[in-house]
Amino acid sequence: MTSRIRNAYDIRVEEGVLKPDPAQESVIAALERLETDLAKKPGLFGKAPEVRGIYLYGPPGRGKSMLMDLFYSATPEPRKMRAHFHAFMARIHDLVRQWREGDAKTRKAVFGTQHSRKGGDDPIPPVARLIASEARLLCFDELQVTDIADAMILGRLFEALFEDRVVLAITSNRAPEDLYKNGVNRQLFTPFIDIIRERCEVVPTAGARDWRLDRMTSAQVWHTPDDRAGFEDLWRELKGGEPEEPAHLTVLGRDVKIERTVGSMARATFAELCARPLGSQDYLAVAQRFHTLFLEDVPILSSANHHEARRLVTLVDALYEAKTRLIVLAAARPEALYTEGVGAFEFERTVSRFNEMQSKDWLAHVRD
Repeated sequence: MTSRIRNAYDIRVEEGVLKPDPAQESVIAALERLETDLAKKPGLFGKAPEVRGIYLYGPPGRGKSMLMDLFYSATPEPRKMRAHFHAFMARIHDLVRQWREGDAKTRKAVFGTQHSRKGGDDPIPPVARLIASEARLLCFDELQVTDIADAMILGRLFEALFEDRVVLAITSNRAPEDLYKNGVNRQLFTPFIDIIRERCEVVPTAGARDWRLDRMTSAQVWHTPDDRAGFEDLWRELKGGEPEEPAHLTVLGRDVKIERTVGSMARATFAELCARPLGSQDYLAVAQRFHTLFLEDVPILSSANHHEARRLVTLVDALYEAKTRLIVLAAARPEALYTEGVGAFEFERTVSRFNEMQSKDWLAHVRD
């Protein structure tokens, strides 16, 4: 019987969305193994079986996120969660803070009775149990460790998650041994590397190509109303028939909802992202979570909507720094969007970034 991930991959090849790539076969085989293991029935007393996860690594543009998108959509595991690693860790640190600062009543409200009794004042066990109660399968995009605060708790956190039978599926640009390289007190981080090697099948993707990214380097990425069809066609082609679903990003304890997402791609209107009171941290979370953003219905800007224009500037800065692809449907070309009024002069830098983000060189070096 053909696996769900294999079937999903073959359908995309038949549709012409993907091109068959022998270099991706080892990744597909590893994902098939994970799919099979996740389907195993619980053991004695209903306890979930131990399942070895998967860690995909390789340079940008090798199809890691695309294959993870397919796997996440195809797997029948009902308790699954997909998150950008930085967003996940931001939530972990917030939960740790709530545990440390909260009294018994607050801890019970956040973590539940069953999560708050064990472990004393150590926040890691209750935090891990809370995450494990929410999801059996955790899929992380772009695991990279640069923050010492993350580095110091990852080993204990993941060990606790594994004890609760949580399964990890991870993508990263780095091999496990290269994580947090030359970081402060790295010797305290190295046990985490051993945990990853033990609990996950490590699969390189260096030879593969994500053909969606090849499509991006040749696609038109700035569209005006007379080419709305081109904007829609590109969205439809890149999402490859995958269902759209909302994504929830936790930013400073708040829930930022993006209504239309497919894996690591998001689609939003100008009003949804720039007419709401969002700030730099919100836009940074969006840029880190998604490798591609489709932004539509960007209007002509003027003094009348200069607050929205300032938010657009902040959004573009976040996307630019994170090397996130941006596909735009706007009322005019970048140079004609904001020609007069408060902030028009400052907007010229954003126009420059818009133009750079359309270039083949930019699109060839963005992340996957």
